[in-house]
Amino acid sequence: MSIQPDSWIKKMCKEHNMIEPFLEEQISKGTISKGLSSMGYDVSLSDEYRIFTNVNNSLVDPKNFSEDNFVERKGPYCIIPPNSFALAKTVEYFRIPDDVLCICVGKSTYARCGIIVNVTPIENGFHGNIVIELSNTTPNPAKIYSNEGIAQFLFFKSDTKPETTYASKKGKYQFQKNIQVAKIKE
Repeated sequence: MSIQPDSWIKKMCKEHNMIEPFLEEQISKGTISKGLSSMGYDVSLSDEYRIFTNVNNSLVDPKNFSEDNFVERKGPYCIIPPNSFALAKTVEYFRIPDDVLCICVGKSTYARCGIIVNVTPIENGFHGNIVIELSNTTPNPAKIYSNEGIAQFLFFKSDTKPETTYASKKGKYQFQKNIQVAKIKE
Protein backbone atom coordinates (compact mmCIF):
# COMPACT_ATOMS: atom_id res chain seq x y z
CA MET A 1 0.00 0.00 0.00
CA SER A 2 1.41 3.38 -0.92
CA ILE A 3 0.34 7.01 -0.70
CA GLN A 4 -0.76 8.49 -4.01
CA PRO A 5 0.59 11.75 -5.50
CA ASP A 6 -1.29 14.60 -7.15
CA SER A 7 -1.10 13.05 -10.65
CA TRP A 8 -2.95 9.91 -9.46
CA ILE A 9 -5.58 12.00 -7.60
CA LYS A 10 -6.14 14.17 -10.68
CA LYS A 11 -6.48 11.08 -12.91
CA MET A 12 -8.98 9.41 -10.53
CA CYS A 13 -11.06 12.59 -10.37
CA LYS A 14 -11.18 12.97 -14.15
CA GLU A 15 -11.83 9.30 -14.93
CA HIS A 16 -13.95 8.22 -11.94
CA ASN A 17 -15.29 11.46 -10.42
CA MET A 18 -13.62 10.55 -7.09
CA ILE A 19 -13.97 14.09 -5.66
CA GLU A 20 -16.78 16.44 -6.67
CA PRO A 21 -16.33 19.37 -6.97
CA PHE A 22 -12.62 18.97 -7.68
CA LEU A 23 -10.10 21.84 -7.63
CA GLU A 24 -7.08 20.96 -9.80
CA GLU A 25 -4.83 23.36 -7.92
CA GLN A 26 -4.44 24.55 -4.38
CA ILE A 27 -6.14 27.86 -3.65
CA SER A 28 -4.55 29.69 -0.74
CA LYS A 29 -4.48 33.44 -1.37
CA GLY A 30 -6.51 35.16 1.36
CA THR A 31 -8.03 31.85 2.45
CA ILE A 32 -7.16 28.68 4.35
CA SER A 33 -5.89 26.47 1.52
CA LYS A 34 -8.12 24.04 -0.31
CA GLY A 35 -7.78 21.88 -3.43
CA LEU A 36 -5.14 19.57 -4.86
CA SER A 37 -1.75 19.51 -3.15
CA SER A 38 1.35 17.50 -4.06
CA MET A 39 0.47 14.43 -1.95
CA GLY A 40 -3.20 14.86 -1.03
CA TYR A 41 -6.33 16.94 -1.30
CA ASP A 42 -7.30 19.79 1.02
CA VAL A 43 -11.05 19.57 1.63
CA SER A 44 -13.29 22.49 2.53
CA LEU A 45 -16.22 22.80 4.91
CA SER A 46 -19.79 23.46 3.88
CA ASP A 47 -21.73 26.22 5.63
CA GLU A 48 -23.76 23.80 7.78
CA TYR A 49 -22.82 23.04 11.39
CA ARG A 50 -24.14 21.09 14.34
CA ILE A 51 -22.68 22.57 17.53
CA PHE A 52 -22.57 20.49 20.70
CA THR A 53 -24.60 22.01 23.53
CA ASN A 54 -25.63 21.09 27.04
CA VAL A 55 -28.74 23.29 26.94
CA ASN A 56 -31.07 20.29 27.05
CA ASN A 57 -28.92 18.31 29.52
CA SER A 58 -28.96 15.27 27.20
CA LEU A 59 -26.88 12.18 27.76
CA VAL A 60 -24.20 11.45 25.17
CA ASP A 61 -24.77 7.83 24.19
CA PRO A 62 -23.29 6.53 20.91
CA LYS A 63 -25.88 3.73 20.79
CA ASN A 64 -28.81 6.10 21.31
CA PHE A 65 -27.60 9.54 20.34
CA SER A 66 -30.06 12.35 20.98
CA GLU A 67 -30.47 15.19 18.49
CA ASP A 68 -30.95 17.40 21.59
CA ASN A 69 -27.17 17.39 22.00
CA PHE A 70 -26.78 19.82 19.07
CA VAL A 71 -27.94 23.17 17.82
CA GLU A 72 -27.84 23.75 14.09
CA ARG A 73 -26.24 26.78 12.45
CA LYS A 74 -25.67 27.79 8.84
CA GLY A 75 -23.49 30.64 7.65
CA PRO A 76 -20.08 31.90 6.50
CA TYR A 77 -18.46 30.77 9.76
CA CYS A 78 -19.12 28.85 12.95
CA ILE A 79 -18.20 29.79 16.51
CA ILE A 80 -17.37 26.72 18.59
CA PRO A 81 -17.74 27.30 22.34
CA PRO A 82 -14.73 26.77 24.62
CA ASN A 83 -13.87 23.10 25.29
CA SER A 84 -16.63 21.94 22.98
CA PHE A 85 -17.02 20.65 19.44
CA ALA A 86 -19.07 20.91 16.28
CA LEU A 87 -19.87 18.55 13.46
CA ALA A 88 -19.60 19.77 9.89
CA LYS A 89 -19.40 18.19 6.46
CA THR A 90 -17.19 18.59 3.46
CA VAL A 91 -18.29 20.56 0.43
CA GLU A 92 -16.81 17.70 -1.57
CA TYR A 93 -18.65 14.46 -2.29
CA PHE A 94 -16.35 11.41 -2.41
CA ARG A 95 -16.43 8.16 -4.37
CA ILE A 96 -13.58 6.16 -2.90
CA PRO A 97 -12.33 3.32 -5.16
CA ASP A 98 -12.55 -0.26 -3.89
CA ASP A 99 -8.76 -0.55 -3.53
CA VAL A 100 -8.17 2.81 -1.80
CA LEU A 101 -8.19 3.89 1.86
CA CYS A 102 -8.36 7.57 2.69
CA ILE A 103 -7.22 9.15 5.95
CA CYS A 104 -7.60 12.72 7.15
CA VAL A 105 -5.18 14.99 8.94
CA GLY A 106 -6.00 18.44 10.26
CA LYS A 107 -4.55 21.61 8.78
CA SER A 108 -1.75 23.22 10.75
CA THR A 109 -3.42 26.66 10.60
CA TYR A 110 -6.27 25.36 12.78
CA ALA A 111 -4.04 23.07 14.88
CA ARG A 112 -1.97 26.10 15.90
CA CYS A 113 -5.19 27.65 17.22
CA GLY A 114 -6.15 24.61 19.33
CA ILE A 115 -8.67 23.23 16.83
CA ILE A 116 -8.44 19.48 16.38
CA VAL A 117 -9.94 17.89 13.26
CA ASN A 118 -11.12 14.31 13.69
CA VAL A 119 -12.31 12.06 10.90
CA THR A 120 -12.20 8.30 11.03
CA PRO A 121 -10.65 6.53 8.03
CA ILE A 122 -12.72 6.77 4.88
CA GLU A 123 -13.04 3.18 3.80
CA ASN A 124 -12.69 1.69 0.38
CA GLY A 125 -15.97 1.81 -1.53
CA PHE A 126 -17.42 4.72 0.51
CA HIS A 127 -19.57 7.29 -1.32
CA GLY A 128 -20.79 10.51 0.29
CA ASN A 129 -19.89 13.77 1.95
CA ILE A 130 -17.52 13.39 4.87
CA VAL A 131 -18.65 14.39 8.37
CA ILE A 132 -15.86 16.10 10.28
CA GLU A 133 -15.64 16.70 14.01
CA LEU A 134 -14.01 19.99 15.02
CA SER A 135 -12.89 20.13 18.65
CA ASN A 136 -12.09 23.43 20.30
CA THR A 137 -9.51 22.51 22.95
CA THR A 138 -9.06 26.09 24.12
CA PRO A 139 -10.79 28.02 26.92
CA ASN A 140 -11.86 30.62 24.30
CA PRO A 141 -14.51 30.57 21.57
CA ALA A 142 -13.05 29.51 18.19
CA LYS A 143 -14.04 30.63 14.69
CA ILE A 144 -14.18 28.13 11.81
CA TYR A 145 -14.60 29.35 8.22
CA SER A 146 -17.06 27.87 5.73
CA ASN A 147 -15.94 27.14 2.16
CA GLU A 148 -12.28 27.17 3.18
CA GLY A 149 -9.80 24.37 3.82
CA ILE A 150 -10.12 22.32 7.00
CA ALA A 151 -8.14 19.11 6.50
CA GLN A 152 -5.94 17.21 4.08
CA PHE A 153 -7.03 13.82 2.78
CA LEU A 154 -4.34 11.29 1.93
CA PHE A 155 -5.09 8.38 -0.40
CA PHE A 156 -3.47 4.97 0.03
CA LYS A 157 -3.82 2.51 -2.85
CA SER A 158 -3.58 -1.20 -2.14
CA ASP A 159 -1.57 -3.51 -4.38
CA THR A 160 -4.45 -6.00 -4.29
CA LYS A 161 -8.23 -5.69 -4.27
CA PRO A 162 -9.73 -6.39 -0.83
CA GLU A 163 -12.54 -8.91 -0.43
CA THR A 164 -14.73 -6.44 1.47
CA THR A 165 -15.64 -2.81 0.81
CA TYR A 166 -17.70 -0.29 2.73
CA ALA A 167 -20.38 -0.67 0.06
CA SER A 168 -20.41 -4.50 0.19
CA LYS A 169 -20.91 -4.51 3.95
CA LYS A 170 -23.67 -1.89 3.57
CA GLY A 171 -21.95 0.73 5.74
CA LYS A 172 -24.36 2.77 7.85
CA TYR A 173 -23.12 6.15 6.58
CA GLN A 174 -22.98 5.19 2.88
CA PHE A 175 -24.30 7.94 0.54
CA GLN A 176 -24.61 10.49 3.36
CA LYS A 177 -25.16 14.07 2.19
CA ASN A 178 -26.11 15.56 5.55
CA ILE A 179 -24.34 15.81 8.88
CA GLN A 180 -25.11 12.42 10.39
CA VAL A 181 -24.82 11.91 14.14
CA ALA A 182 -23.64 8.67 15.73
CA LYS A 183 -25.82 5.66 15.04
CA ILE A 184 -25.58 1.89 15.16
CA LYS A 185 -26.45 -0.49 12.38
CA GLU A 186 -29.92 -2.01 12.59
